[in-house]
Amino acid sequence: MRDDQTRFYCTAFLGVGVVASGSLQHVVSTVKNALDDRDLTQLLIFDDSTGKQIDVEFRGKTDDVLKQLGEQFGDLPGTEMNHQPTRRVGRPKLGVVSGEVTLLPKDWEWLKSQPGGASVTLRKLVGDARRAGGKQSKIRESQEATYHFMTAMAGNFHQYEEALRALYAGDLDRFYHYIDDWAPDIRNHIKRLAANAFPEGN
Repeated sequence: MRDDQTRFYCTAFLGVGVVASGSLQHVVSTVKNALDDRDLTQLLIFDDSTGKQIDVEFRGKTDDVLKQLGEQFGDLPGTEMNHQPTRRVGRPKLGVVSGEVTLLPKDWEWLKSQPGGASVTLRKLVGDARRAGGKQSKIRESQEATYHFMTAMAGNFHQYEEALRALYAGDLDRFYHYIDDWAPDIRNHIKRLAANAFPEGN
């Protein structure tokens, strides 16, 4: 079962056009009721967080399809999203844990000379490093999601390879230039997937 419920949000394409977008439950119900069996065999559904295709078996009634998806992915957001976590009253515990750190004498001297002392400075340094790492992780995840969707839906489009190089080079202007004349629904979905793929200020 997926821990992050946002991963259940997806977009369905028939040809180069979007048919439905939203939770997996919503998309499957919508296309099942709106499309005939022939169109359903050509439908492609993509996970909005990974850009990868989701395989859905549409045979049977809508309830049967949703039940099968529930067994495959766990509870769908349509029911699970309504559950609110229980909040505890009172001040949360900080959970401070002691440990051993080995540094050179000059490093200890510098730490002790900082405002708040060594412990406060170390926690600040760790926090800064985690935030920087988190930004890089978001960039990589957005790039990979964009790559997977582009490869599946735009791999034979004009300037696909140039757009891909601009994506991984972090060049937003060139990336937008190369995908500008692509099918509107595909281009717009790529832009949504690539929202976090470029460094700030680009």
